[in-house]
Amino acid sequence: MSSPAEWYQALPPISKAYGTACLAATVAFQIGLLNPLYIALIHKLAFSQFQVWRLFTNFFFLGKFSVNFGIRLLMIARYGVQLEQGPFQGRTADFLWMMIFGSVIMLVLSAIPFFYAYFLGVSLVFMLLYVWSREIPNAQVNIYGLVSLKSFYLPWAMLALDVIFGSPIMPDLLGIIAGHIYYFLAVLHPLATGKRYMHTPKWVHKLLARWRIGAPPQTASRGARPERNTGAFSGRAYRLSD
Repeated sequence: MSSPAEWYQALPPISKAYGTACLAATVAFQIGLLNPLYIALIHKLAFSQFQVWRLFTNFFFLGKFSVNFGIRLLMIARYGVQLEQGPFQGRTADFLWMMIFGSVIMLVLSAIPFFYAYFLGVSLVFMLLYVWSREIPNAQVNIYGLVSLKSFYLPWAMLALDVIFGSPIMPDLLGIIAGHIYYFLAVLHPLATGKRYMHTPKWVHKLLARWRIGAPPQTASRGARPERNTGAFSGRAYRLSD
């Protein structure tokens, strides 16, 4: 791209919207326009006082400006974008549903005190990383110019780095769990049994069609997804047959 503006305009719609919302929330916090307590996930306020927006807004705050914030934003810009432009190319509704489904799983798990967090944005970003690592398992990834490894192991390597740097690991672990639940239902179970239970609801397609976002639905390709002849899927089928 010849300019940052053209690079930004070329980003796929869902990753662009989510990354922009996360950046806007942090900017609003830094300049004093946003108090994170008003968007945090507090179950008592969300259900007893009907502040239901907390169930959504908590996913858009990745923390204040810091190295960790920059890394998470870059993860959206790289792995979220590659996922949406690669395995989910032409399937914008499926990509959005993956994020919605993962968010619901995280909200349910966050009701358990062990997994509770005020903000689940980092977990959602880590879910994108995990699904990307399973869809594109054999890409070579270089971490800070020190270690080169297959992308399949990247989520665990990032988790280990958070342990070393003293960052909380529970948000990362929650994202991995949600990502694996989605991946199992959407890919592994259909490959093993031939039965597919994970379908993108019609209202997601209608929502995107109403706002003219992404590509129109392709029913045939969605139904045939487990049999796609890609490197990622052929690799998974090979491992299952072993």
